[in-house]
Amino acid sequence: MIRVLLADDEAMIRAGVRSILTTDPEIDVVAEAEDGRQAIDLAAEHRPDVVLLDIRMPRLGGLAAAAELARAQPEVKVVVLTTFDEDEFVARALGDGARGFLLKAADPRELLIGVRAVADGAAYLSPRIAHRVIAGMRGGQATRRNAARDRVATLTAREREVLSLVGAGLSNQDIAGRLFLAEGTVKAHVSTILQRLSANNRVQAAITAYEAGLVAD
Repeated sequence: MIRVLLADDEAMIRAGVRSILTTDPEIDVVAEAEDGRQAIDLAAEHRPDVVLLDIRMPRLGGLAAAAELARAQPEVKVVVLTTFDEDEFVARALGDGARGFLLKAADPRELLIGVRAVADGAAYLSPRIAHRVIAGMRGGQATRRNAARDRVATLTAREREVLSLVGAGLSNQDIAGRLFLAEGTVKAHVSTILQRLSANNRVQAAITAYEAGLVAD
């Protein structure tokens, strides 16, 4: 089961998200929070696999809560679920440790896909957001490509192979199957890759893989 905690200050939104998630028999909504501070407390109590955070909430907003969860409970995977798709929010959410960024206006199936992907160790961006991220990266592509290639050059051949699959959106389990490795070995490689690239999470590592030319569009 994928244990999920919802955090949104609007009860009707929480009810709607819960109703979508519970259509998947392998997803269990273990707790609901009205603000970011309560979300952090409930996460410590219930130890969910995934926390869905709205951005604007009283007491403590979703972005601040994501950063605090990343520090206090790094094993918990954070997904931002919001109506705000501004680039500033996307960049800050990913920089603060979020594994996913979803829009409330998206197709409900996208919510299920995103939660499952993040719970499985992958990263997930709403396609509309992903398109903008890629388009933005193309703006200063040459400079970023050279910088990314310099960072990737510090990795071993196996680590570059793992990074390319992280960039393609594969989970640790999928990468293990593709490369005939133990999942624990893949996790160790990913941890080393993040450290050497100075990346806070898999999303940032995936972007570096794309910029370095390890992953096609």
